[in-house]
This record gives sequence, C-alpha cells and structure tokens, in this order.
Amino acid sequence: MNALAHVSTYLDTLREQVLVDIDQTRHNGEYRPDNAAWAILALAASGKHSDILVPARTRLVKNQHEDGRVSISPDHPEAFWPTQLAILAWHGSSQHQESLEQAVQFLVKTTGRHFAKEIGTHVGHDPSLRGWSWIADTHSMVEPTALGILALVATGFGGHTRGQEAVQMLMDRQLPSGGWNYGNTTIYGQELYPQPENTGLALSAVAGFVPLEEVRHSLVYLESRVEKIRTPLSLGWAVLGLGAWGRRPDKARSWILECLNRQEQVGAYDTSNLSLLLISFVATHGLSSVFVKGTEPRR
Repeated sequence: MNALAHVSTYLDTLREQVLVDIDQTRHNGEYRPDNAAWAILALAASGKHSDILVPARTRLVKNQHEDGRVSISPDHPEAFWPTQLAILAWHGSSQHQESLEQAVQFLVKTTGRHFAKEIGTHVGHDPSLRGWSWIADTHSMVEPTALGILALVATGFGGHTRGQEAVQMLMDRQLPSGGWNYGNTTIYGQELYPQPENTGLALSAVAGFVPLEEVRHSLVYLESRVEKIRTPLSLGWAVLGLGAWGRRPDKARSWILECLNRQEQVGAYDTSNLSLLLISFVATHGLSSVFVKGTEPRR
C-alpha cells in the first residue's frame, strides 16, 4: 500500500468517528468538541469526505454558548479553550459564518488573569502580556495562545490588537536558548526545558509576524529533536512548525507514516492526535497554509 492510500484509510476512520458524533442520539457527555474540530480540520485539509463537513460543523454549533464560546462540555463553560479549534473548524463554511463570527468576537474580548511584573520576582516571563488561557480566570499559556493566533489569522483578524499582543506574549515566553514549554521561561534563575509540541505550536503561530533571527535558536532546537520523535502530538506539531518556516524535513512523511504504524503496538491514537498527524502529512507549509490561500513559509 502506498503512502497516500495508507493515509486514506485513517481518513476513513475519522469519517466514521465524525458520523458517530453527528448522531443526535448520543449524550452530551460523550461528545468532545475538541476531537470533533480536529477531525473536521483533518478531513477539510485532505479534501476527502467533504460531504460530511456541513453536518459535522452543525453538530459542533450545539456546543456553542450564547456569548460565542465553545466549552469542553456544557457543564464546564469556564473551560473554553476549544473555541479556537471551533473557529478553525468552521472556517470556509458559509453555513456557519454566524457561529464563527460570534466565536471570534468572544476570543478578542477574552483574556486570562494578568498582572505587572514585580521587581525581583522569581518568574522570568512578563505576566502582563495577554494571550489566552485554558480556563477562565487563569494565566495565559502557550498552547491556547498559539491556537488563538492561528484562529485569528485564518479568519482575517491577524492584525487585531489582541493577536498582536498575543504574538508579543509568545515571544516573551520563548526560552533564552530556544524553544518553548507550556508557558514559563525561568524560575528562580533556572531556565526550564523546551518541549517539541509547544515549540512547534509557537513557531506555527508567530510565522509571518516576526523575523527569522528572532526564532532561529528555536528552529535549530526543533530540527535537532524531530528526527527522533515518534509520538503523534510532538511529531505533528514539530513538522507543522518547521513547515511554517520553510524548513519541513524531507523525511517528514516517512516519519509520520512510521508514527501511524506504531498504533499496531501501542493501540489506536485518540481523534485529536490522529487528526493532527494527518494534517501534518498534507499541510507541507504549516497549519496556516490550510486556511489562508497563498500562504508561504517564512525563511
């Protein structure tokens, strides 16, 4: 079986999962809007099974609150981090434009808890810069902030002041020696370790906003790690992050296929991780290239 046919079988698997989500007999507690959004993104990026995208996106609307947020479950409206993913999932659908616009407006009006940096503090980053948090009334972190920037770029709001400040926030959270972790830089003078997935996410988000020199060390770090990574979350974002800067490795597809094949030993990946891997297989210029026509990687 060739590589494209192999990937196609996994897209068929996503289609079946999406069909289950569309089934209105399911209880709300079983539906995960983050998984659903990732599956929609993977199918849209691949161009396969486009016939189920409209009903899948409509099902996602059922998890949207009146203020535009999309929470992880109706019982936990404060956990609104799937909003960014929902915006990306609704992108390009004229039938869901209203839901998309409401979600964007929620995003630009929402922030976490922030405060001025005190002299002599043990925390290295600037806590006053606003990005987005996982949960209401908590501090901004790298992953939801990066996804927020990508959502604004996809919908034409990349120049919004909230997006611009979020880019500043991510750059402030870049580790001195390169890379990003979940959201800190140094604690009591000790530099923390970078993580491939957060580094790939951040590089995906800041591409097009900052010059190469400002992220060169992070690109070098990620290039030094990606050859050995075979877990879906880290490999998927590492490949997408490098692709956004025109540095996608030539062997990326073979590594992704190897990672997909590891399910035979470790069991099936969840919907989000499987979708991310499939997107990284087809989106050679990074995640934004799926949404913004003519997007070229930074060099």
